[in-house]
Order: sequence, then structure tokens, then C-alpha cells
Amino acid sequence: MNILVFDIETIPDLRLIRTLYDWQDLSDEDTYTAITSKFLVDKGTSFLPLHLHQIVAISLVMNQDDQVKVWSLGTHESGEADLIQRFYSGIERFTPTLVSWNGTGFDLPVLHYRALKHGIVAAQYWDAGDIRSEFKYNNYVNRYHQRHTDVMDILALFQGRATVKLDQMAVMLGFPGKMGMAGDKVYEAYAQGNLAGIRDYCETDVLNTYLVYLRFLHMKGQISPDGLAQAEQVLQDMLFHESQQDRPHLGLFLDNWLGQPDSI
Repeated sequence: MNILVFDIETIPDLRLIRTLYDWQDLSDEDTYTAITSKFLVDKGTSFLPLHLHQIVAISLVMNQDDQVKVWSLGTHESGEADLIQRFYSGIERFTPTLVSWNGTGFDLPVLHYRALKHGIVAAQYWDAGDIRSEFKYNNYVNRYHQRHTDVMDILALFQGRATVKLDQMAVMLGFPGKMGMAGDKVYEAYAQGNLAGIRDYCETDVLNTYLVYLRFLHMKGQISPDGLAQAEQVLQDMLFHESQQDRPHLGLFLDNWLGQPDSI
């Protein structure tokens, strides 16, 4: 198995918003209030168009040769361009199967727009057979190919009205779901300087996605019941070990997971 499960966290790109709406005299706080209020009035939601998002965290679970790790790219000082470059460099290096929850509808388009902004090259990610012939029939960007699996999208049979939030799906399957934060609280945490909390939250989200993906593989018959149990045990062992290395949020995730009723 060579998979890379990913999740991003974003805040509004306040500098871009001030330029687009000619709000140069507004502070960050006032810009945030103004743009979210505008979209709430105009569109009925404060969720902004994807090109107005700025990436502040990218978290990953990698399973390579049945060795599992979870981490966030870069450091607390890393800028957006560095995070995105690291993400695409990982694809260049490992050619993993990408796994996401709503990656097609959110994470990947945001990564595309921001990579374009920063002039980042991601040749293998975009390859459709021009560089490697096998990518003509199985690449990252074709919706029906296998190098990227958007678990939410495929479970809903690509019907928007059938989609489910990750938190609710995770809890339904006996996993922790959201812990300590939610997507609409990320900007508030960022404004308070709590990037560490955002990265921790993103890591728990990507762990939920990985666990749902394992159940999906089991449903498809790609791993046996014993294989599923072994994969979950490997993850539990890793979480316990990492929780002893000054990563208490992973220990809390493990405790919450073990305390949930098992759905199987």
C-alpha cells in the first residue's frame, strides 16, 4: 500500500480581498468581518469562493509498505508557497495514491489556485500521459481514474445532494470525528496565533479520513476483515507511540476512538 491521505486548512486571503473590493483602509479584522458579512447577505453563506482561500496547514497520513505516519507539512514558520511545494514534491517523489474527503470539491482546487499564484511546478501531478505513458489511463486529475480517490465523492456517486460531512461519517463508523475545532473557527484560531492548534486539528481530520478510507477498501473487498483489523491496530500503535513524543492530540484522538462504540 502506498497512499497519501491529505487535508488542508485555510483562512481568507485578506490581502487579495482588500485589493478586489478596494478595502485598502480596512484592518485584517474589519476585512474579515466585511467579507463574511457580504457573502452572508448576498449568498446566504459566509463560506467564500475557493480562490479567496489561503492555505495555512496541510496534514497527511502516509501508509507506505504498511508503515503509517501522520504529520503536518513544514513548520509553524512555513509560508503558503513552501507548504504547497512540499505537497507536490511528495507526489513527485513517491507517486502515491492520493486520498481525500471532498478533495475534488475543495482541497485540490484551492491547491491549484494557490500553486498558480506562487508559480509552483507540479508536472507529475498534472501529467496525463505526456511524461509517463501509464498516466494516460490512470492519473491524478481525471475524475474516474484511481490515483486520487475522493472518498466522499465516490460514496455519494458524484451526487452533491448525497454527500455527507466527514465528522458525521466518522462518528457513524465509530471514529472520533471533529476534535477541538471546526473549519469555521480556523481564522479565529489563526488570528490568535494558534497555528499549532490548527495543525493538530488538521491532523485529526486526516486521521478520520484515513480510517473511513480503510473501511471503504474493506467494503470493496480490497482488504480482508483481518487486514482491516491489522491496519487499524498499526494506526493505534503509531498513535500511542507518537502521543508519548509530545503530541498529546494524537493520544486524545486514540482515547476518543477506543471509547467509541464499534460499528462493525
